[in-house]
Amino acid sequence: MAIECLVLGAGQEVGKSCVVVTIGGKRVMFDCGMHMGYHDDRHYPDFARALAAWGAPDFTTAISCVVITHFHMDHIGALPYFTEVCGYHGPIYMTYPTKALAPFMLEDYRKVTMGQRGEEKQYSYEDILRCMKKVTPMDLKQTVQVDKDLVIRAYYAGHVIGAAMIYAKVGDAAMVYTGDYNMTPDRHLGAAQIDRLKLDVLITESTYAKSIRDSKPAREREFLKAVHKCVSGGGKVLIPTFALGRAQELCMLLDDYWERMGLKVPIYFSAGLTIQANVYYKMLIGWTSQKIKDSHTVHNPFDFKHVCHFERSFINNPGPCVLFATPGMITGGFSLEAFKKWAPSEKNLVTLPGYCVSGTIGHKLMCGKPTRVDYEDTHIDVRCQGEAM
Repeated sequence: MAIECLVLGAGQEVGKSCVVVTIGGKRVMFDCGMHMGYHDDRHYPDFARALAAWGAPDFTTAISCVVITHFHMDHIGALPYFTEVCGYHGPIYMTYPTKALAPFMLEDYRKVTMGQRGEEKQYSYEDILRCMKKVTPMDLKQTVQVDKDLVIRAYYAGHVIGAAMIYAKVGDAAMVYTGDYNMTPDRHLGAAQIDRLKLDVLITESTYAKSIRDSKPAREREFLKAVHKCVSGGGKVLIPTFALGRAQELCMLLDDYWERMGLKVPIYFSAGLTIQANVYYKMLIGWTSQKIKDSHTVHNPFDFKHVCHFERSFINNPGPCVLFATPGMITGGFSLEAFKKWAPSEKNLVTLPGYCVSGTIGHKLMCGKPTRVDYEDTHIDVRCQGEAM
């Protein structure tokens, strides 16, 4: 049985993951992401190319179902556009945590990009709500019969809470699409797990496939050392991160370190969104690592003792602090606002905890130590220290 893959995004780059696989006459769209570095037609997957290739009248007729692996924008960011603007009305599947947390990510990014040049194809808050009502949640290892021939199943991927690798089968043909996954347990998630399966096709992410990286404990030690050195010298630390996932992981790391070292320097979230998201994390303990599940009745690790909400007026306050600001990659929003204010000072530090796609300020910082960054019509002097984790 022939299996065909049409890559609409992330084929040879990081960003806008979207792969349509035809298996046994069924078309499954895996992920529907956006590219954070573009604000033109390259922002979304090339949906028009897909319809032309299939010769179909519309997406609902052409596609059997859409499956989203996790809530990061490069995997789900185009979904409201695909359903509410492009008109797809077929089945959509994702795990329970992804369905619960995705609206926060989508709305946070929508607010950040409102008014940016080239964002006329943006969706509305109402589009997000309508889109999420069409989603059917699924549990890990739950076998979902999409129709009489197509079966899908989700497996634990680590990476972020609710992330899943997806198994699909039609007749004797079977495949797995991994999305992003993590084989090393971290502070709140376990390693990816999947059954021994007989597959015809495996589609896997390869963000760091060509990179030789230090061990995670080594990277965490360097991160803590750099942050401590900066705040001890009276500097401010900016950590651009998305509201969910890496933010909680690093808050756990810093909260524990602050407690052990007796530090009094404030650690801030830039928006109530992240604090609200922490409420969901507390409710979704069952999707975390075994260590967290065993200990949360004594102490919930998402009750951060040293982390508090950041008021916009604090940005000009004197003295050291650590600030988690959205979005990651410094594509706009409060992370960009704080970067403009703090980048000109040599005392300050910007630490980038995740991958930054080409075209973003974060990517420019990761590629070297620029003395100036141009953003739209603004020139930003960069004298601060920079670290990539």
